[in-house]
Amino acid sequence: MEEYIVSARKYRPMSFDTVVGQSSLTTTLKNAVKSGKLAHAYLFCGPRGVGKTTCARIFAKAINCQNPTADGEACNECESCQSFNEQRSLNIFELDAASNNSVEHIKALMEQTRIPPQLGRYKVFIIDEVHMLSTAAFNAFLKTLEEPPAHVIFILATTEKHKILPTILSRCQIYDFERMTVQNTVAHLKHVAEKEGIKYEDEALAVIAEKADGGMRDALSIFDQAASFCQGNITYQKVIEDLNVLDSEYYFRMVDYTVENKVSETMVLLNDILNKGFDGGLLIQGLARHVRNVMMAKDPQTLPLLEVSDQQRQRYQQQAQRCPTPYLYKALQLMNQCDINYRQSSNKRLLVELTLIEIAQITQPEEGPASGRKPRRLKSLFKMLMKQSQPTTTAPQVAAVAQTRQPERIANSNGNTASAGNTASAVTFGNVTTSGNAATAGNSGTVGTANAVPSGSPAPKLKMGSLGMSWNNLRKMATSPKVNIISQSIGLDAKPEDETQAFTQDDLELQWLAMCNRMPQKLVGIASRMKNMNPLITELPQVEVVVDNELIAGELEKIRGSVVNTLKMYLHNNAITLNIRIAEPQEQARILTRREQLEEMIAANSSIQKLCEAFDLELA
Repeated sequence: MEEYIVSARKYRPMSFDTVVGQSSLTTTLKNAVKSGKLAHAYLFCGPRGVGKTTCARIFAKAINCQNPTADGEACNECESCQSFNEQRSLNIFELDAASNNSVEHIKALMEQTRIPPQLGRYKVFIIDEVHMLSTAAFNAFLKTLEEPPAHVIFILATTEKHKILPTILSRCQIYDFERMTVQNTVAHLKHVAEKEGIKYEDEALAVIAEKADGGMRDALSIFDQAASFCQGNITYQKVIEDLNVLDSEYYFRMVDYTVENKVSETMVLLNDILNKGFDGGLLIQGLARHVRNVMMAKDPQTLPLLEVSDQQRQRYQQQAQRCPTPYLYKALQLMNQCDINYRQSSNKRLLVELTLIEIAQITQPEEGPASGRKPRRLKSLFKMLMKQSQPTTTAPQVAAVAQTRQPERIANSNGNTASAGNTASAVTFGNVTTSGNAATAGNSGTVGTANAVPSGSPAPKLKMGSLGMSWNNLRKMATSPKVNIISQSIGLDAKPEDETQAFTQDDLELQWLAMCNRMPQKLVGIASRMKNMNPLITELPQVEVVVDNELIAGELEKIRGSVVNTLKMYLHNNAITLNIRIAEPQEQARILTRREQLEEMIAANSSIQKLCEAFDLELA
C-alpha cells in the first residue's frame, strides 16, 4: 500500500510560480536571484500557513542553483538542487528557534558560519519562529547578523514581528506575507481535488476556505478531513456537518424575519439553532459577519470586499435590496454590544434573545403621541397577535359600551345621594365616592349617567376614564400639590395657581436641602458643599448665598440656572432670583481646634468638666 502523505506536504510548492497568493513577494525574490543583488539577511513575517517557510526554502535553493533559469527559478537538475530535493544539502540549514532559543544554540550556529560552503556559492541559514529567541540570544546574534561572512545569508521567519527587537529588524529586509483570499484558496483546492480525483461542490470548498481564515495549510488540512468524511464526494451539507458550521441559510432566514418584525419566528429559529448544539456567542458573531456582508453588498464599490462564492454573492445582493441601511447599522451595533457582554452574562441565552428582539424592532414603524414621547414598541410589536386572540364584539356589546361612555352631567340636589343597585364596589378618593352608577361629594351634588338603566339588567360599571380620570392621572394628582383632586373629579372650577406665592425662610431652607439630595451623582461634590450653605431671603423674592471662595462660587455659577428653576417650581414663585456672593474675611468662620471645641463645650455645659475629672479623661 502506498504511503499516504497529507495534502499540505504533498502539494507544497517547489518553485516560486507555484506559490499561491504571494505574487508580489515571489516576483521580488526572483528578480533578486536573477540580478544577483542579494541581501545578507531577510525577514519573512505574516500569519500562519501563508508560505513563509516554503518561500524561504525555494529562495535558498534558487540562490545556490548552478544553472538558474532566466526567470530566477531553480533548475532542479544541478547537483545543488538535487541534494536539496533529497534533503542531503550541506549548504542549507534549518533551525527551529522555538526549541533552540538559548545563547549556546546561537553560539553553535555562529561557529558554523565560519565554514565556507562545499558546493554552491552561499550557506543559507533558515531560522523559523525567530521571535522565540531569548533576549540574550538576540543580543548574541546581533553582531553576526549585521556583518556576516560573505558566503552566509540568513532567512528569518516569524508570525509575530512585534516581538522581535528593533535592532534585529533594522538589519533585515522585511517581507510581509498576506493572508490567502477565499478565491485563491478555492482555486488551489480545486486544483488539489482534480489531482486526487475527488468530486466537489463550489459552495463546499468556499466553506472550507472561510473556515481556514486565510491559511493555505489549514485549508488543505480541512480539505483532507472533509474528503475522508465525504468518501471522495465533498458536498456542502456534509462539509457543514463535519466541520460543525452553521448553515448560512439560517442567517438569511433570521435577517428576513427581523426585517419583517417577526419576533415569534425568530425565537423559534434561535431555539432550533441552540438545540443543534451551537453556542449563542458564535451565533451572534456569525450573524454579525453575515449582516456586515449584506451591508457590503448594498454598494457596488464595496462588493469586492465579500470573500464568498459567486452564488453566495448574488444572494447577499438580493437580501441587501430588502434591508434598509439604518437597520444594518443598528443591528451591527446591537450585536457588537451583545458580543462584548456575552462572557460576563450569567444568562447568556436571555442576552441573545433580547438582542434579537431589539433587532426585530428596528424597522418597526414609530407609534406614539405627537409630543415626542418614546413609543412602547414592544407592546405594538405583538399587537397583531393580540388582535387575533380577542373575540369579536357584538352589536349589543357596542351599544352597552357606548351607553357607559356618554358624557356625565352634574345635578344639583339638597343632600340626596343617587343609588343604583349594588354599591359594594364603591371607590373613595378623599371625600369623593364612585360606585356602579353614583358618585357622592359631601352634600354638594350627585354625579350620574344621562340615561336610566332598565331594571332587571346589570348596571353598567362607571369607568374612571368616563370621569376624565385614570389610575395614572390619579397617581400624578396625588403627588402634585398644584392639582385639587376633588374639584377636578366633580367638575368644579379650580382656582388659578399663584406663581408669585410668598415663602418663608424655613420653606427656602427645606427646598434647598431637598434639591441638594436630588442632585445627580456627577454633581455630588458641589451638592455636599451646598448642604452646608445657608440661603437667605434678602428681600422677597431675592435669595442670597454666601460662599467661602471663588472656586466654589465658580462651580455654583455653572448650575445657577438649574438651581433657580428648581426653587421657582417648588416654592411657586417665578420671580425668585439668586445672588452668589463671596464671604468677607470677617464673615468667614474660623476653624476651631479640638482643644478649642472642648473648651466651648465645657463653657456651655459645666457637667462635661466634672465628667472629665471623674474619669480622669484627657484629650487625645
